[in-house]
Amino acid sequence: MSIYAEKELKHLGETAGCQDHDHDLVHELSRRLDMLWRYDQYIANADWREPIKGFWQEMKAQEMDNIRRLKEFLKEEINQNCF
Repeated sequence: MSIYAEKELKHLGETAGCQDHDHDLVHELSRRLDMLWRYDQYIANADWREPIKGFWQEMKAQEMDNIRRLKEFLKEEINQNCF
C-alpha cells in the first residue's frame, strides 16, 4: 500500500456510533429498503410476462418480510439500550 493510501485510511474505524452488529442491521435495512423501492418497477416492466412478474412479486413479498424482521431486531436493540 502506498504511503498516501496508508495516510488516507489510517483513521478509518477509530470512532463508531454503535456496535458492529447494530451497524450491520441498519446497513442491511437500508439496502433492502432500496431494493423494495425498485420491485414495483420490475413488476411493471414484466407485466406481459407472467412467470417473471410472479417472480418479482415473490421477491417483493420476501423482502417485505426481511424488512419486518430487521425492524424487529432494531427495536429490540434500541429497547435494550444496546444502540
